[in-house]
Amino acid sequence: MTATGLPRRSVFLVEDEVMIRMMVADMLEELGYKVAAEAGDITEAMRLAQATEFDIAILDVNVNGKVISPVADVIRAKGCPFIFATGYGSSGLPEQYRDRPALQKPFQLDALGKTIEAALRGG
Repeated sequence: MTATGLPRRSVFLVEDEVMIRMMVADMLEELGYKVAAEAGDITEAMRLAQATEFDIAILDVNVNGKVISPVADVIRAKGCPFIFATGYGSSGLPEQYRDRPALQKPFQLDALGKTIEAALRGG
């Protein structure tokens, strides 16, 4: 619960670089979000995307050399919003998801918060 008594929104985080995943998880906590689940590979991400309840997902585009599209497909089917995190720019996003919000790595706390809020509002 937050200070206002509202439940914290939960985030599913997929990032193959452990240190980056830890940093983003810390940033999410600082912004008032709860990390519902974390995955560092596509197989684990697929399992968790299907089995975990969350409000929004943050997906690294390239996870150990594999494109995140199958995980994004599962999350889209669940009707949950998601954001891509990429070091490749918007041209590095899977073609069918180029309309989705993306954070350019490295990103700052403020950009993360604004992008999540916009995605949760449907913007």
